[in-house]
Amino acid sequence: MAAVPSPAPGAPVKLSGLSSRVVLRVVLIVVLVVLALWLIYEVRRPLTWVFIAGFVAIALSGPVNLLQRRMRRGFAIALVYFGLILVPVLVAAMLVPPIVEQLNLLIDNLPQYVTDLQQFVAKNEQLRQLEQDYNITAELQKQASSLPARVGDAAGILSGIGLRLVNSIFAGVTILILSLFMLGSGRGWLNWVAERQGHERAEWLNRLFDRIGNAVGNYVAGALGQALVAGVLAYIVLLILGVPYAGSLAVVIFLLDLVPLVGATLGAILVGVITVFNDFPTATIVWTIWSIIYQQVENSIIQPWIQARAVQVHPFVVLVSVLFGSTLFGVLGALLAIPVAAAIQIAIVEYNSFRRPENLGAVRAPVPAPEPPEPEPA
Repeated sequence: MAAVPSPAPGAPVKLSGLSSRVVLRVVLIVVLVVLALWLIYEVRRPLTWVFIAGFVAIALSGPVNLLQRRMRRGFAIALVYFGLILVPVLVAAMLVPPIVEQLNLLIDNLPQYVTDLQQFVAKNEQLRQLEQDYNITAELQKQASSLPARVGDAAGILSGIGLRLVNSIFAGVTILILSLFMLGSGRGWLNWVAERQGHERAEWLNRLFDRIGNAVGNYVAGALGQALVAGVLAYIVLLILGVPYAGSLAVVIFLLDLVPLVGATLGAILVGVITVFNDFPTATIVWTIWSIIYQQVENSIIQPWIQARAVQVHPFVVLVSVLFGSTLFGVLGALLAIPVAAAIQIAIVEYNSFRRPENLGAVRAPVPAPEPPEPEPA
């Protein structure tokens, strides 16, 4: 029986047709990938902040560039961020007084609402039988009478969410500061990266960055236009129905409509609850029918058409990206799904354009050597 030859000293040991170096390399790659995924998971919160800050910086680059034509870039950035901070203050000033007034009015009138409910139950035979069996309205009357005394307990509930509110404010300030740095010097960083890739690749990368920035800016403009349409139409309907504070409620519709998928529904429900205490059931029924019809039109026609024209993405891709983004990352994913899909589409188109044979030939073709001069005739 022939002896198996031993490997030469220094030669890699083969295991089932694979050398030990290949196995070691695969193991190291797997370990490094797992370690990288673990690190990304651990720092997922600051990474999310950086991603949101980049989105904010790209979205604000349009107004900054527009103002930069008439003033210095530093003044333009300061003016845009001042307006960005001032918007929530103005919105709160518009919404908080009506909300507090309506809440106090609801608490004061709640016993009367319960009395009206008792009278309505007394006129209905089936409801009257349920009242005799379970004494529902009496229990409601008892709870309504004790409700004003329990309003003070809301301070204890609000104190429980104080820490979360502080954390949210800290996150918002951090995102604004990050976006400020990105807006001020982010383009310089991108140009530095592009210049390190050669002249041809630098032109392609700069064109890619410009197109993605324009797509994100157009998306923000399209979302604002869509929300403006929803707010204006809601204001007209609320004026016709005679609902108080129609302007403030229209602002609520405008803000919530910026959130894809669920924002319009939440705004419709909130306004529907207010119509219950204004002119029930006429105003509530009309508002419910209007909200259902408009949301179907907005989700199927208005939003895909506006975003398809704004970011030049097919409406089918718009709907699919919003569904996938909301499923994976919730409201934030739904909000950023369309610009991410637009960026991916632009990157693919630009890369295919860059990889065309004629472009590759222009990039890779060697520079021809100069021809030697022809000998002069004797």
